Amino acid sequence: MGRKSLKPIRQKAIIKAFYAVARKEGLENASIAKVASVLDVNPSLVIHYFKTKQDLIHGLIEYILERYRLIYNPENGTSNPAMRLRKVIRNLFSRKWDKLIDDGVFYSSFSLIFRDRTVKAHYKKMHDHLRQMLTDTLQEANDNGVIEVDDVEETADLVFILVEGAYYYLSMVSDKTEYDRRIEHYQRTVLTMLKVKDTFLHAEPDLAVRK
Repeated sequence: MGRKSLKPIRQKAIIKAFYAVARKEGLENASIAKVASVLDVNPSLVIHYFKTKQDLIHGLIEYILERYRLIYNPENGTSNPAMRLRKVIRNLFSRKWDKLIDDGVFYSSFSLIFRDRTVKAHYKKMHDHLRQMLTDTLQEANDNGVIEVDDVEETADLVFILVEGAYYYLSMVSDKTEYDRRIEHYQRTVLTMLKVKDTFLHAEPDLAVRK
């Protein structure tokens, strides 16, 4: 039996180091040399796995997708549909986004879609994947009578757009009271859109927004 390849492990370590540098100094100032310095290795080792900074950026976007899956797919597949929906909605409108990926790194990477087709394709793939995960969660809830919507895919699309808009706007809100008030409003809006059954709101108290 052959030895397990260390390539994925080393690539992930390099990407995490690249993210750390980009978070501290800005994506535009991050470099292969600085990543090598953080890892205390020769730059040639980084180049062995990522030939250019652009390759590192592509790897970073995949890392962002991996982190965002934690928001859309909580607890690795909670079996109870109502509980799963509860956790997804609670996660979508929370401060967990800030803990997953730094806003500066995310938007600096995102801005590259306007001049790099590969980056644009990566972001499109990432958002399509997250949208599908949300669609699957709503479909499960709809099939089990937790919510009542006529077109699950269209509703998931609208919720996804609301989440993206909220994430963008809330990144500029510093006041905690205003932040929490808007979070509550967005959650209520989604619950109304989904027509969550009263029986589940009472059975799952965390699904309802606290007054």
